[in-house]
Amino acid sequence: MSAGTAASAIRPFRVSIPDADLKDLRARIMHTRWPDRETVDDQSQGTQLATIQELARYWAEEYDWRRCEARLNSLPNFRTEIDGLDIHFLHVRSRHENALPIIISHGWPYSVVSLLKIIEPLTDPTAHGGSADDAFHVVIPSLPGYGFSGKPAATGWGPDRVGRAWAALMQRLGYDRYVAQGGDWGAIVVDLMAAQEVAGLAGMHTNMACAVPAELDRLFQQDIVGAADALANLPPGLSDEERAACEQLDFLWKHVTYALQMGSRPQTLTGLADSPTFLASWMLDLDPRTLALISRSFAGVPEGLTRDDVLDNITLYWLTNTGVSSARLYAENRFSFFAVKGVRIPVAVSVFPDEIYAPPRSWAEQAYPGLVHYRRLPKGGHFPAWEQPAAFVDEVRTGLRSLRRAR
Repeated sequence: MSAGTAASAIRPFRVSIPDADLKDLRARIMHTRWPDRETVDDQSQGTQLATIQELARYWAEEYDWRRCEARLNSLPNFRTEIDGLDIHFLHVRSRHENALPIIISHGWPYSVVSLLKIIEPLTDPTAHGGSADDAFHVVIPSLPGYGFSGKPAATGWGPDRVGRAWAALMQRLGYDRYVAQGGDWGAIVVDLMAAQEVAGLAGMHTNMACAVPAELDRLFQQDIVGAADALANLPPGLSDEERAACEQLDFLWKHVTYALQMGSRPQTLTGLADSPTFLASWMLDLDPRTLALISRSFAGVPEGLTRDDVLDNITLYWLTNTGVSSARLYAENRFSFFAVKGVRIPVAVSVFPDEIYAPPRSWAEQAYPGLVHYRRLPKGGHFPAWEQPAAFVDEVRTGLRSLRRAR
């Protein structure tokens, strides 16, 4: 794994956080200055005070980062320089012959930690309800500016460049034919990899399809402040399913204020580097259903995510000081989040019911002329690999199975 020039060498990596950093984290949590309670009885004003206070109490008094660190170090971690930047990644090879290589890309505000639950079922399917024919060699990189990857010191690292870096990584690992998977930013990255027709990419799976028709995407973006009344100006002939997706998109564009802030003024968010409590509150308030799910876990009703699941991810952001550097991906982006990207390769689409928008099959067929799989799932949200790993793994296996026959 260390072959190559000094610049291209693949170097083993081990997570080792100093005790002093963990002590400082607890001290900062315990010295949080709290705001007043919200003036409503719901989450319409954001992360509720009771939720973040209970999170902070558990974080300072009971949470153990060393458990997460040991789990990370139980897997093969590496770094390699690509296009002038250090990229951290997990690389877990299957013991099964003819395993299909797959690169899996996370999004914001998540990390490689949010994908740990799916590694063993994908690499060792016979121990997790599958057959040897379902096996994958799994590569999970940390996005630039996230986790243990390097932080870009200059502009230019948008999702298209990330996609080219992922292709370079797979080539460097010796995979001349592979598939890709992504959700959130990862979905945009793998769509752009496919649209760029990078060498070796044989197909992809997405749990956040970039499938919104261009005319609708423009309509909703023009109506972010609600002045254009997009829903009253929808084109005629939409099905009930398409109209429901439009209503989701209308709500989404009017409420993703975190994305607008990070996309325009990421450097203003210095509190993400100074206050772990602010970092946690900001990361929890992604979308209403995710916030509600996490809030229930801190109210003693775990459902898909435990308290430790949530804090493993937030703590990784804190210890690597990547609150602001990760936000810059929004500022670097030059592509619409959900619009069609021009993908021609085989694509599998999984639609989880609590996703931020549910693309109708009609849109998926138009966006992905090579559609090989489309399914609506009964449970799961924006980060299903973390929340519903068994269902997610089944979808990846099923959705990409037809590509194995072409090997």
